[in-house]
Amino acid sequence: MELSLATALIVTAVLVIRIAVRELREPGSARREWAFVTDRGALAGGLLTAVVVAALGRTYGGWGVVAWAVLVGLLVAQVMGRRSER
Repeated sequence: MELSLATALIVTAVLVIRIAVRELREPGSARREWAFVTDRGALAGGLLTAVVVAALGRTYGGWGVVAWAVLVGLLVAQVMGRRSER
């Protein structure tokens, strides 16, 4: 497995564990954390970001870049979803 791919998977696992621990401490927080999934604008922004990162980085970084692109796309969608809540 590529080092970059493994690193992206580890970062994803850490984020998921963080959300799970927060959910245990504060029930309902995970639902708020993942509310961006129902926001079309946030998902479109995240998808566009993921496609651009994957397209630009694929030739340089291999498949690890695709994993990072998906992770970056999810994080962008999450931030955009939070902004639309305000």
